[in-house]
Amino acid sequence: MPIPSPLYSRTAALCTTQEWRDWSGYFSAITYGPSHEVEYYAVRNAAGLMDASPLYKYEIRGADAERLLDRMVTRNVAKSRVGQVLYTPWCDEDGKVIDDGTLARLGKDHFRLTAADPSLRWLQDVGYGLDVELRDVSTELAALALQGPNSYPILKSLFSNLKLETLRYYNLRQTEFNGAPLTITRTGYTGDLGYELWTPAEHAPALWDAVMQAGAGYGIMPLGLAALDILRVEAGLLLIEVDYSSTLHARIPEQQSSPYEIGLGWAVDLDKGDFIGKQALLAEHAAGTPRSLVGLEVDWYDLERLFGEANLPPQVAGRASRTAVPVYAGGQHVGQATSMVFSPILKKYIALATVRSEYAALGTPLEFEITVEYERKRAGATVSKMPFYNPAQKRALPNG
Repeated sequence: MPIPSPLYSRTAALCTTQEWRDWSGYFSAITYGPSHEVEYYAVRNAAGLMDASPLYKYEIRGADAERLLDRMVTRNVAKSRVGQVLYTPWCDEDGKVIDDGTLARLGKDHFRLTAADPSLRWLQDVGYGLDVELRDVSTELAALALQGPNSYPILKSLFSNLKLETLRYYNLRQTEFNGAPLTITRTGYTGDLGYELWTPAEHAPALWDAVMQAGAGYGIMPLGLAALDILRVEAGLLLIEVDYSSTLHARIPEQQSSPYEIGLGWAVDLDKGDFIGKQALLAEHAAGTPRSLVGLEVDWYDLERLFGEANLPPQVAGRASRTAVPVYAGGQHVGQATSMVFSPILKKYIALATVRSEYAALGTPLEFEITVEYERKRAGATVSKMPFYNPAQKRALPNG
């Protein structure tokens, strides 16, 4: 049974639907009100605040901390600056992805890693014999995700001395809140301007209250998982165990994926020193990857035609679907779409899919399986550029 997160006292009071999901053993609100769309539009037009505490969190300190992480992850940690955050996958010896997360460099020999799955044992194995201290701070540290175009003025009103206007995408600031340490990272999972706030669990409710109070004049709303699912698909962001399987959970080799196969080839630095999975990834890079992650835009006129044959309007609006469906080319099965949603802001039905690489070029016409009145049909779809939604404020400096 899930347990309350450090912010449950605040989220439970706001969650009028009492609709919860188990996220890494914690109660996480799916929607706070009757419709998730209100929360979605709050993030795209104003601000949303989410309890991201269920993420697994690890602190790595010591003279060999950088060396351990460079053995483990595919990014070049040695090149990272103090105050920088890296998004990175990490792999097994076969070059297949175990997990992915953010790696914040808090000091020369001090890092914080987030993960979707428990990772302490893997860190201990990789760090065997090295001069490092590893701590699982998952329960000690809470996380609040403040996302949306108004996240900057809200945060600025609380921390006017931090020069947040100069905080760049995937960088961090360290400060205090109520006398407790607080790390602010300019990161998020919505594809919009946003920040994540990391503070000791016992101080998180007061921080939540302060952000909600500061955001009252900026249209802030609590953000649940149903709206987040739409936001992250629009942003082209993967979800582990939905869009790819960790090697820890894959039942057969075909369910495992390399970073190249899930669109994270840009996060693999083959020029750095040895790391776990490098030899396999070098071979795959030379030979070419057999599968690729793509974005699909489903033909709306085809959807109208298919549903119209059953005297129905297209039944695709609402929450995102995580039920995988086959993708075809010329009648041949070439892959699967794993996350799909009608984008409220783009007015398009979009999907994340993995297909054979020869069908991954932009503009490639494919067929997408859709069920109409219990009958399986196929609608036309086109390989499209990701992210589907990519506002300038995501990366730009707030005043620049």
